Amino acid sequence: MGRDVRELRGAWTRYQRHARHEPAPELAPWVERYWEAHWDYAEPYHQKIVPYPNVHLSFGDGHAAVNGVVSGFQVRVLEGTDHVFGVAVRPGCFRPFLGAPVSSITDRVVPVTEVFGAAPARADRDTVEEFLLARLPEADPRTAEAAGAVGLIAANPALTRVETLAGELGVSVRGLQRLFADYVGIGPKWVIRRYRLHEVTERMAAGGEIDWAALASDLGYADQGHFIRDFKSMFGEPPTWYAERY
Repeated sequence: MGRDVRELRGAWTRYQRHARHEPAPELAPWVERYWEAHWDYAEPYHQKIVPYPNVHLSFGDGHAAVNGVVSGFQVRVLEGTDHVFGVAVRPGCFRPFLGAPVSSITDRVVPVTEVFGAAPARADRDTVEEFLLARLPEADPRTAEAAGAVGLIAANPALTRVETLAGELGVSVRGLQRLFADYVGIGPKWVIRRYRLHEVTERMAAGGEIDWAALASDLGYADQGHFIRDFKSMFGEPPTWYAERY
């Protein structure tokens, strides 16, 4: 079966519009960004979504949901004309809202009402922001620890091992794993792998030839085969296949 040409070489921009917005300063310790997606498809389109370690709140016509961290790629069918407004929570910062380990909602979608006791009246930025500002949790110093650990991973391309991260933070590997389960929702090994694979898509977007064997070595993989398996498990297709999207 051939590929949908609407997913190749940036063709999706003809059918979708995306926007990002900064949160109010009072929400910035918890919220990384707001996002919006609008689409118009005469024929159903299978949208691939590749995860990051963020919990998302999503709002659209008839739905308001908390989307836990997802451990692998997802495919959602977009059809007709529609939109969704979302909140990307900073990695490690949803625990005070949830009142339970964030790993308890990993790979799950739960109604916003189940977590917050209510839902915004409308799916727009002002309404959602007002809703969240009225429900700010008490400060929890462990959120800063978890967010800082994820930030260190994101900022340091040379960081490829959990043991190295634990040493940088001055904690045991087991203690780091407990922190991530409680506050991030997924393990540090997964987060490290996700951010290193992000660097692969950055190179794809930049264009030019990629030396896959050298890149696998740069990312800490023992061999190219292991790198390809990791990429495929996260993105649902091999890197050379995924690169055609750019």
